[in-house]
Amino acid sequence: MSGVVRVGQLYASTVKSPSTRDTHKSISEETVSFNKLLDSECIKLSYHASKRLEQRGIELGKNHLEKIAEAVDKAAAKGSKETLVLMEETAFIVNVKNRTIVTAVNGPSLTEGVFTQIDSAVIIS
Repeated sequence: MSGVVRVGQLYASTVKSPSTRDTHKSISEETVSFNKLLDSECIKLSYHASKRLEQRGIELGKNHLEKIAEAVDKAAAKGSKETLVLMEETAFIVNVKNRTIVTAVNGPSLTEGVFTQIDSAVIIS
């Protein structure tokens, strides 16, 4: 059998399992772990949250995101899954595991005062 394998042709040789194949990684393990660490530290916005921020005129700066990240760290340390973060006159619902802001509420919408499907609240002063 020649070294060329064509579509539809049976391959008589054994195929190496993924654990024994020679793989050349272009990214070192250190870079991968650094990227995971970086991703775990960042706060992300869901599509819904980004629309709510835009609609309600809520602006988030780097300082705000750092404060929210600290609040999420505190909630995670207590085993929270979905937390309410109150900062200034704005409330954020954050998925702790994914570190993602799910929605944001301020002004008149905040006066309703009812938040569901959360298991913790963190107040940032």
